[in-house]
Amino acid sequence: MLCRLASAGRSSAKLVAPLGCLVSRQKHTLPDLPYDYGALEPHINAEIMQLHHNKHHATYVNNLNVAEEKYKEALAKGDVTAQVSLQPAIKFNGGGHINHTIFWTNLSPNGGGEPKGELMEAIKRDFGSFANFKEKLTAVSVGVQGSGWGWLGYNKEQGRLQIAACANQDPLQGTTGLIPLLGIDVWEHAYYLQYKNVRPDYLKAIWNVINWENVSSRYVSCKK
Repeated sequence: MLCRLASAGRSSAKLVAPLGCLVSRQKHTLPDLPYDYGALEPHINAEIMQLHHNKHHATYVNNLNVAEEKYKEALAKGDVTAQVSLQPAIKFNGGGHINHTIFWTNLSPNGGGEPKGELMEAIKRDFGSFANFKEKLTAVSVGVQGSGWGWLGYNKEQGRLQIAACANQDPLQGTTGLIPLLGIDVWEHAYYLQYKNVRPDYLKAIWNVINWENVSSRYVSCKK
């Protein structure tokens, strides 16, 4: 299932880029969090953060390594059927690894408030105001059916910010071409232990820990 662009009204037709050669590579590893598991409390509790990082993200990393190893063997054998059959697992687990690696840095115990500088100017230009942007990204994230992500991305071709919703672990850039700046995980494992099935309460809380310095840095870098 592909990501849905909130401002486009139709699904993106772009597919994941062809997989590169995996013959020589290092295994993927679980990145350390830049803060303690309890640092985002009371907005996201320590139990959720520990399970989310040390169990869920770790599983994506482990499964990605297994799938890539099998893909390497299939490449060596010239087994195209096996290569094709492994691509969904690589997309799902690779997307999970990419998405969560961004997500952890998008959060901070010193986060919240509003962005400054170039990012704020771009938000006002493309959404009218920060309040409008926040409302729109919240609505798109709440509205994800089942599991997935809400994203703020940068459309390099059009030179503007864009909001998108992605199903499951579909990676934003790999399925839409948008460069990811801010991702909000709306899988239930990201909030259920604290907010039960009330996703809007989780979305309200997460704005208090958004690391705007990180998001701004990503925005400045992607424009170069």
